[in-house]
Amino acid sequence: MKLENSFEVPAPPETAWDLLMDVPRVVPCMPGAELTETVDENAWKAKMDVKLGPVALAFATDVTRDEADEAAKRVKLGARAREMKGRGGARATVESTLSPHDGGTRIDIVTDLALSGAVAQYGRGMVEDVSSQLVGQFADCLKAQLGTQEEAQAAVTESGKPVQGLSLGLRAFWSAIVRFFRRLFRRG
Repeated sequence: MKLENSFEVPAPPETAWDLLMDVPRVVPCMPGAELTETVDENAWKAKMDVKLGPVALAFATDVTRDEADEAAKRVKLGARAREMKGRGGARATVESTLSPHDGGTRIDIVTDLALSGAVAQYGRGMVEDVSSQLVGQFADCLKAQLGTQEEAQAAVTESGKPVQGLSLGLRAFWSAIVRFFRRLFRRG
């Protein structure tokens, strides 16, 4: 499935680009993620913890930088995640494009995501809504990375907590209800 998200950061594209190219600094901004190893300048290993109600999942993830076009300010990352107890996995290609926007930078993210195993049972709408929530948390952490060292550390500490699927699920459910009523009222 294809997911599209965007957000703005208060920095020029060159500064935002330098931050996005620093993968060891960016990975901890993903909610529940922890960098575990730098393999080389274009490959990393990470762990991601997700809690869905009473079920806790831990994913071992291989991340690669497959393409980086500094002139176009476009980078493509690949990720392969395996649930550590064999309950499923995910493959993703994440393409980020940066562009100037109101004195800062707009970051557009297109994710091509394939889920397998138990994780795949969630519907597209739920995955899109949860993805939107995660991107929002990721964006807040990136913004903090562009601030003071104290702000950056506080944001990484907050992002390092396991993703709480129940609260994200409730927010995703609420978003789905709001979308339903917006569509309903547009028709009437």
